[in-house]
Amino acid sequence: MIRRMQRSSASHALSKSKAPPVPPARKTNTTGSVSDARAKMILKEAVDAVVNSFAKHTQGYGRVNVVEALQEFWQMKLARGADLKNGALVIYESVPSSSPPYVCYVTLPGGSCFGSFQNCPTKAEARRSTAKIALMNSVFNEHPCRKISDDFIEKAVADAKASFKGNTDGPNSGIEAFRFMLEANKGRTMLEFQELMTVFQLLHWNGSLKAMRERQCSRQEVVAHYSHRTLDDDMRSQMALDWIAREQESSGIISRELGNAEQELEAARLAGRELRFPKEKRDILMLACSQVNSVNGLC
Repeated sequence: MIRRMQRSSASHALSKSKAPPVPPARKTNTTGSVSDARAKMILKEAVDAVVNSFAKHTQGYGRVNVVEALQEFWQMKLARGADLKNGALVIYESVPSSSPPYVCYVTLPGGSCFGSFQNCPTKAEARRSTAKIALMNSVFNEHPCRKISDDFIEKAVADAKASFKGNTDGPNSGIEAFRFMLEANKGRTMLEFQELMTVFQLLHWNGSLKAMRERQCSRQEVVAHYSHRTLDDDMRSQMALDWIAREQESSGIISRELGNAEQELEAARLAGRELRFPKEKRDILMLACSQVNSVNGLC
């Protein structure tokens, strides 16, 4: 029934690096572009500071090859016993384009996704930009505050509620299943845990958790099943089919949801944030859109 629904070098580098400043609040009118430019400059300075610190500690001097350093970081974590189901492979994905700026995404072992956060004139520069933000986040992920704890869980649940505008369908909602899943994974770090978390975010966004609850699936059953699942093409296809069914009931819903997902992904990418959830939403909706479009020209 459920089947149907659905890396001490880093720590040392961290100790010598300051946390990236929080970008200033977005301003309006003519000051908006100045605020955005300042936020991007602060982000670039923070990323460069962490990358340079990592380079000095691991190589002693010289310029670091961030693409190689990122792969080495996760291979080191795996060698030291990190629980990485699919090994230490770092996967890059370039967005097809015939002209700059070029965009690239990287998915880390554990499932976290980051994207190039600068205007990149070449595909190689886009990959380096992506590796920089991912390496910075990988280093900061070693800090104890990144481990799943009671305080972390409360904040994550509050953020989840806010992202769904408080529509949690009561005390036994998908949000509560999300909390249960986090509590079952205390002690792990978020980058090591991101794919599993994204699975549950998608199940809630897609309405699948609500459907499972209506079929009397317990939280324990749902968490036990999806804790052993990866976000693969089969799961994406199943969710795309759900959106195709919604399109038949409410024409244009896929196109509207896709537009929102693309805006969310782009804003998160330029801000240097983790991207797996918005990127998966966009990919699922694009799959649904292409299938609908092949039939009747919609999307």
